[in-house]
Amino acid sequence: MKKIFLIVFTLISVSAFAQSTQAEEVNQLHKRKFKWLINKNYDSLNWLLDVHVTYIHSNGWIQTKQDVLDDLKSSKSDYRSVEVEESTVSIFNQCAVVKGKGIFRGLMPDKSEFNVHLLYTEVYVKDNKQWKLVLRQATKI
Repeated sequence: MKKIFLIVFTLISVSAFAQSTQAEEVNQLHKRKFKWLINKNYDSLNWLLDVHVTYIHSNGWIQTKQDVLDDLKSSKSDYRSVEVEESTVSIFNQCAVVKGKGIFRGLMPDKSEFNVHLLYTEVYVKDNKQWKLVLRQATKI
């Protein structure tokens, strides 16, 4: 009986450790994404964004992967800083859900400033051992 308990405990511990490691990996990746947006690291964003990604902004604006990249290149989207106040990651098999809260600052296309406090959800799917962002939705608070 002790051996069975030890085996079950070990399997649960290994599974929990693997899940927490994956959660931390996704959390760091989601934070790096904001730096890539600010620094206009197109190659990194192109690698991270799934071909079918949908960005749903707090104002109802919806973007595809190509829209995100094109709008950064043209400065239609011009992020200056992102302060992540909190973020949690839940892992579900090959899917990760990030729930976050932060302050987003930047410039609008007319060069007026925006400073918005958001709650956001991001969904990542593991594809060929790489996490890909497939959905992002934000709400003003």
